[in-house]
Amino acid sequence: MRRALVALILAGLAGCARREEAACILPTQHDGVVAELFFGRDVPNRAPVSDAEWSDFSATIIAASFPDGFTTFDGDGQWRNPATGHTSHERTKILLVAAPRSPDLARRLDRVMSAYRERFNQISVGLITTDACAAF
Repeated sequence: MRRALVALILAGLAGCARREEAACILPTQHDGVVAELFFGRDVPNRAPVSDAEWSDFSATIIAASFPDGFTTFDGDGQWRNPATGHTSHERTKILLVAAPRSPDLARRLDRVMSAYRERFNQISVGLITTDACAAF
């Protein structure tokens, strides 16, 4: 029993050591986060978010939160409302941000998501975050 426990602990430590060694492969890279945000463009009781409205939102809200840079592109999305079970298909804007891990990163992401929900009467903005190595 004791040998099995020691073997389990050593295996766990070896796994941790491998992850650290495989971290960033280039010396110019740093630990960071990649955030993917998904903005549905359909708006209840009005026309979808126009390209001009998106451009204004991007220039005023996203750029203020991520002045070092970001990328946006178009997508076709599907989302099911958890309250009603209704599934909608809509044009989507996808925001890709690669940023250093920082104490204010969550606040900046939340600011963008909240602003979009409020401005365009949205129930949800999708968010995926992934730990990453980055260099620019």
